[in-house]
Amino acid sequence: MMARILVVDDEKSIRLTLCEFLKNDGFIADSAPDAVVACGMIAEKDYDVVITDIIMPRISGMDLLSTIRKTSKTLQIIIMTGEPSVDTAIQSVQNGANDYITKPISKEVLLKATRNAVNIKRLSDEKTALEEKNKFYQKQLEELVALRTQSLQKAMQGIIYLLTSVVETRDPYTAGHQLRVGNLSAAIAKKLQLNQETVELVRTIGYIHDIGKISIPAEILSKPGKLTSLEMEMIKIHALKGYEMISKANLPDIVGQAIYQHHERHNGSGYPLGIKDKDMITESRILIVADVVEAMMSHRPYRPALGLETALAEIESNADILFSGQVVAACTSLFRNDGYVIDNDEKIVHIPL
Repeated sequence: MMARILVVDDEKSIRLTLCEFLKNDGFIADSAPDAVVACGMIAEKDYDVVITDIIMPRISGMDLLSTIRKTSKTLQIIIMTGEPSVDTAIQSVQNGANDYITKPISKEVLLKATRNAVNIKRLSDEKTALEEKNKFYQKQLEELVALRTQSLQKAMQGIIYLLTSVVETRDPYTAGHQLRVGNLSAAIAKKLQLNQETVELVRTIGYIHDIGKISIPAEILSKPGKLTSLEMEMIKIHALKGYEMISKANLPDIVGQAIYQHHERHNGSGYPLGIKDKDMITESRILIVADVVEAMMSHRPYRPALGLETALAEIESNADILFSGQVVAACTSLFRNDGYVIDNDEKIVHIPL
């Protein structure tokens, strides 16, 4: 089924041009001259993506964004404006926008943003369908405990992999990062002699720890140069956004807490809470070290891979300063004594219910 897009702009020439670009790329494209008309159209038709200007008569694009978010969390919204600023971008994301593009809008930028939004909407719809199917199984198999548990675990595993793919759709430059962090986190937890339930829970958390990045504009995630301070503030939103998303899912509370804390530091210099080691849960202490090591070992748009020894030297020099000394010792021993190699394979995820 072709995706349906709604373009909202008070300038007729822009509406016509953007709709033509979209139709030629295989989308169904409608347009509205203002937010009032757009709201009526959204109530009547099932749109996948809304592309809206900010400055419009009667009701602004920001107000339209807020109105849509009261009834839909999955409808993808792309903000466009002729007066771009980082402050505007931050406000858009905080209000629930999924992406941000600036005028004059090129055909390539429009289509890239729209395709990404359509993919995310599709994945989100699949996730919702999975959850509905999961509810059906829970109700139907209530008396068959063993079979019910098996089916529920399978559905949960699908959700985890689906959430992982959502992030990689938005941030292809870090493809595989969450998978590798999850596997390394599980290996560290095992090295620390934690029970198997915790090992698999840590793996699960690692697989989706960056889910909040779907709220960050794609051009910031893939920016090749150094981020500005304001862009960095936008990036920092992802820990909170991830926590909010997971808190609404049928996953253990500890998953959301670990995601919320995965950029905190031992001495309290991290974000977004600024808490110290004593206030962190064990799962987040492990995730923090695994995340740093894997990120330093991997290529990024703004730098080449730094290598294993550089990564290990970084965590060792900051043991009991930025990172838990116990976790650092387990991680370095894992590589140097046990010959651990970064693992890209998906593992069967067993989530404690």
